Amino acid sequence: MNLQEVIQKLNLAVLTDPQDFSQIQLSGGYASDLLSCVMAGAKPGNLWITLQAHINIVAVAALTDTAAIIITEGAQPEPDVIARANSQGVNLLSTPLGNHQVSGALWELDIR
Repeated sequence: MNLQEVIQKLNLAVLTDPQDFSQIQLSGGYASDLLSCVMAGAKPGNLWITLQAHINIVAVAALTDTAAIIITEGAQPEPDVIARANSQGVNLLSTPLGNHQVSGALWELDIR
């Protein structure tokens, strides 16, 4: 499954610059709000699900080469976070859903 399909099926808001998300293939998902756990457990191409919306998530996503960060519960990053994400090629997405709901929806889409 590609990132564009997930954006559409979960009705995710794209916070960073648009691109051809259909070209981004997903390798799985990872859910955590603890940055050290994400650094140890997230794999390249994963969707990272988190409530965090501060600037450090961009660095962790770039380090782990995640496909995108899904920021949950309607949390919104500050403009400087979005600007940093754009400059580092990190895709930020947003949803009003909670981590558990997003994880379940991704599981139903066969993203493990």
